[in-house]
Amino acid sequence: MKGKRDMELPEDFWIPVSLDTNNITSLSPFLVPQDHLGDTATFYAMAVFMLFIFIFGTFINALTIACTIQYKKLRSHLNYILLNLAAANLLVSTVGSFTACCTFSFRYFIFGALACKIEGFMVTLGGMVSLWSLAVIAFERWLVICKPLGNFIFKPDHAIACCAFTWFFAVFASAPPLFGWSRYIPEGLQCSCGPDWYTTNNKYNNESYVMFLFCFCFAVPLTTIIFCYSQLLITLKMAAKAQAESASTQKAEREVTRMVVIMVLGFLVCWMPYASFALWVVNNRGQSFDLRFATIPSCFSKASAVYNPVIYVVFNKQFRTCMLAMMGMGGGEEESSTTQSVTEVSKVGPA
Repeated sequence: MKGKRDMELPEDFWIPVSLDTNNITSLSPFLVPQDHLGDTATFYAMAVFMLFIFIFGTFINALTIACTIQYKKLRSHLNYILLNLAAANLLVSTVGSFTACCTFSFRYFIFGALACKIEGFMVTLGGMVSLWSLAVIAFERWLVICKPLGNFIFKPDHAIACCAFTWFFAVFASAPPLFGWSRYIPEGLQCSCGPDWYTTNNKYNNESYVMFLFCFCFAVPLTTIIFCYSQLLITLKMAAKAQAESASTQKAEREVTRMVVIMVLGFLVCWMPYASFALWVVNNRGQSFDLRFATIPSCFSKASAVYNPVIYVVFNKQFRTCMLAMMGMGGGEEESSTTQSVTEVSKVGPA
């Protein structure tokens, strides 16, 4: 039986019931179930949701990587970036979703304080790589189709360099809490860990770190995505107008427009709740909030391990065909008409 001293929460892990950081609970999230934060059904529902994300996210991202290794025709510059995205998603699903499934099942973070820091770092690392990979995909599409640099050719070496950048910047952005700038602590219902964005302990300068993440790890990628895809749509509309008699060009414009909308909405659904909620907390110190709602943004971000590959990989007919073939469910079809039509449209874009 744990004594009172064992039940005291270490200074490094404040669990505020409200935004009053002096209200430190003695119910350590590493030792006892956090039933005071939510009913049992909520914890178990979250465990089931995380189990789904773990199983499906791990499967589809691992299949993406396996297909790229097996089929040489998938090793294009764009698919290298999709492979990078799949690796980041796989890290989030295997570490973040699996850990959260276990901890929600027990209703507290059963793995301890050190594992909390490791899980928080690994999930943040994967999330940052995913964010920047989405921005790189948009940037690559802009370069290839809109041709702002004239005859510049985006080669596999350029894609590999962009992928290396995403990991370099992700480490740069996710490592500071391990060294004193902010910290990784249990968040929401205390069953998953992330950067500390809800305490005001000046020792860790949490506010400045949250602003850093918001500006450079959310606002910049989002701005890049919106700019690149808006330019892409403008280019395609101009091409469609110039080739009004071409049914394939008109179809390409409609399909690409739909895909761009889906991609941007997917990004916003994934990261807007987390970024906006953290920013609201930082700018509304003293306002109480329900920690159950703090869990929702974290779950949305982890769910990106599923809907990112659905948007970027499954909707890619070339990838989809190879996946079906690998599972013995299809043959070797050619690339989608969308890809061919977009290539056709890109030829009349600005030189």
